[in-house]
Amino acid sequence: MLKVSCNVLSDQSQAITQCGFLGRGPILTRGHRRNAVVLRSGSGSGSGSSYKGPILAVVSDRVIGSGTGSGSGSLSDRLRLGSLTEDGLSYKERFIVRCYEVGINKTATVETIANLLQEVGCNHAQSVGFSTDGFATTPTMRKLHLIWVTARMHIEIYKYPAWSDVIEIETWCQGEGRIGTRRDWILKDHATGQVIGRATSKWVMMNQDTRRLQKVSDDVRDEYLVYCPREPRLAIPEENSSSLRRIPKLEDPADHSKLGLVPRRADLDMNQHVNNVTYIGWVLESLPQEIIDSHELQTITLDYRRECQHDDIVDSLTSVEPVEDAELVSKIQGTNGSTAATENNEDLRQFLHLLRVSGDGLEINRGRTEWRKKHAR
Repeated sequence: MLKVSCNVLSDQSQAITQCGFLGRGPILTRGHRRNAVVLRSGSGSGSGSSYKGPILAVVSDRVIGSGTGSGSGSLSDRLRLGSLTEDGLSYKERFIVRCYEVGINKTATVETIANLLQEVGCNHAQSVGFSTDGFATTPTMRKLHLIWVTARMHIEIYKYPAWSDVIEIETWCQGEGRIGTRRDWILKDHATGQVIGRATSKWVMMNQDTRRLQKVSDDVRDEYLVYCPREPRLAIPEENSSSLRRIPKLEDPADHSKLGLVPRRADLDMNQHVNNVTYIGWVLESLPQEIIDSHELQTITLDYRRECQHDDIVDSLTSVEPVEDAELVSKIQGTNGSTAATENNEDLRQFLHLLRVSGDGLEINRGRTEWRKKHAR
C-alpha cells in the first residue's frame, strides 16, 4: 500500500479544494452548496426526483464571506481529500491510517474502519448541502426534528490497512422502500486499486423529540433521491450474500459474557444516544481471548433493535454459531472480491452476539461475526 507522511500532503490537498460536475458549470466549495439548486441537462432548475438527466452544476445564492464560521467550511474543503464523482451520485475520499487507529495486529481496527465509513458518509451529505447540524439530515428533516438512525450494518474486510497506508472509500445512498434508506461503501487500497472491503447499511427515520420511528415522506425522498443512482447499485451482491442472513436472538446461557458495560460520555453522538460504532466494541468485549489471538474479523453484521442511552448498563453475550455451509461461505467470499478468503474453511469461526440492558434484559443489538485464521506476519 501507498504510505505517505503527513507533512507531504499540503500541496496535494490544496489541489482538491473544489469540484465541478462533468467539467461544466460553476466550481463551488461545499459552503456554497448548502443552499443549493441542482441543474440537470434538459431541465430547468429544481431539486425534485422527477429530473433524470445528469447533474451539470449546483448553484447557490450563499456567498462565503471572510467572517468567523463561514470561512471554516472552505478551509475544511481545502484540507479534505474527497469530492463528488463526476456524475454527482457518489462520493470518494482518501484517508491516511493514523497510529492511534491501529490495534494489536498493527493494522486498523474494525472500529476505525466503521468510523471512517461514518465519516465519509457524513462528508458526502455535506458535499450536497445536507447535515449542517446532524447526520445527513435534509432541510425538511431538520425542520421537523427528524434524524436518521442505523437499523442494520454489514461490513466485510478482505485486507486490513496498516499504519500510514492510504485507503480510498467510495459511498452512495439509495432509497430503501418507504421506511428508510440504504448506504453502501467500497474500500480500496489507494496505491494498487485493490478492493479491501465492502459495506452496506440500512437506516430509518426517527423523530428526535418523541424517539419514535417515522415513514420517509415524499418531501424528504425528493430531497435526497436526486443525489442517488437511478438504478440500484449494490456494493455487495445480494445473491447468496451473508449481509441478508437473519440473526437469531441469542438465548441464555451464552458461552461467553461481559457484564456491566457502561457508556462513557464520549460514546454519545450528536443524536443524543450511544453512537453505532460503540456497539462494535461492546460486541467484541465478550469474545474469547483465544479467538482474538489466533483469528481476525472478516465480517460483522449488526441489527440495531433499541437505542442505548447514557445511563443504561449493558451486558454483552457471545456464543459459537456452527458454520453450516462452508461451501456457501467460500462462494460468498469469492463473489465479493476478497483476496484474503479463508483458504481452509475449517479455520473459519462464527459467533452470535447479543447486547442487552442489564437487569430488565431489553434487547439492544443482535450481531453475527465471522473470523478467519491470521496469516503469519
